[in-house]
Amino acid sequence: MTDFIKNEKNGVVFLTAPTITVRHGFTTRAGGVSGGNFASLNLSYGRGDPAENVTANYRLLGRALSINVFSAAFTKQVHGAEVRICTDADRAAPGDPTPYEADGLVTNVPGLPLLAFTADCVPVLLHDPAAKVAAAVHCGWRSSVMDILGTAVEKMASLGSVPADIRAAIGPAIGSCCFETGADVPEAIDAWLGRDAEKCYWPEAGAAGRFMVDLRAANRLRLICLGVMPENIAVSSECTRCAPDKYWSHRWAKGGERGSQCTVICL
Repeated sequence: MTDFIKNEKNGVVFLTAPTITVRHGFTTRAGGVSGGNFASLNLSYGRGDPAENVTANYRLLGRALSINVFSAAFTKQVHGAEVRICTDADRAAPGDPTPYEADGLVTNVPGLPLLAFTADCVPVLLHDPAAKVAAAVHCGWRSSVMDILGTAVEKMASLGSVPADIRAAIGPAIGSCCFETGADVPEAIDAWLGRDAEKCYWPEAGAAGRFMVDLRAANRLRLICLGVMPENIAVSSECTRCAPDKYWSHRWAKGGERGSQCTVICL
């Protein structure tokens, strides 16, 4: 696990990883204008938070990161393994309709921010400083076992990237302390990772047929299998479910209402 760097600008609190040298950030709940169960930096439309609040939050985020998030590429996440190579044609503003479904975005376009969203799932940023290629990937357990990271690295390679040159950051997500599942998730991880999978889950004490899963560890192992150097992978130690005042957590949603974190990278 790696200590990420806490940053605060005009009240917006976000994290950066020591492995990523271009503009990027993993947001927290702090620094926005939303209220109630959406307080305060909610970056998700359509969940009950007034749209004008979400738009104002994006404006604050863009200023904090010095990134134009109103001319960016956004994911339309479906817990699949589709990864899209984004160009200037994909530029859009927050809340605009997204005409494609993709849980991962890749680009080599300077100044094109890539945004992905989480609220317990694993956010992963990838950056190849030699080839000048970046990716933002939403790794829920289904996307993970469908090998979305393998697809992302393959798409980066199509733009000239080499796995050994990739730097990775695995951000705050639900930890093994809180990610309790049935046998279906470990079985899927077994099929995905093979014998290394046993390092990523274990039976929950006193609960037959239940398992505790370390999805961040699983994604780190997959990156290493893909050729990313272990020393180039930073992994956050923070669990979103354990820190509901700092992060949005799907499993902690109050009254079913919650916002979303945003993971951003921009060449």
